[in-house]
Amino acid sequence: MSALPDPVVNPQKSRKGFERVFHATLISLQGLRAGWDEPAFRQEAILAIVLLPLSLWLGRGWIEVAVLAGTVVLVMIVELLNTAVEAAIDRIGPEWHDLSKRAKDMGSAAVLLSLLLCAGTWLAALWQRFMA
Repeated sequence: MSALPDPVVNPQKSRKGFERVFHATLISLQGLRAGWDEPAFRQEAILAIVLLPLSLWLGRGWIEVAVLAGTVVLVMIVELLNTAVEAAIDRIGPEWHDLSKRAKDMGSAAVLLSLLLCAGTWLAALWQRFMA
């Protein structure tokens, strides 16, 4: 008796080429919409709307612009990953567990570090532009 193949649980796994890229893009946009429901991500996205164009003015070359813009985008990336960790932990169960707390705390620490990197980079660029 031959074993039947497992049915595809996730149709994205069977897609190829442009169809896969197209659907992956749609899924990513759904992730951004889901992130928008999180107040912290929404605040960072609104700040990015201001800072990304400002990086074009503040940066004195493409490398400086890329670093300034990159730190802003990095904060948003880390926030989305932190939110994903929190959602996965909450999916497991609402009860308190030390490992769940550790995972959430480390995600929060990652966001803090990305914010400190962004703030430090922007302060250094502002200092260089106006004080040096």
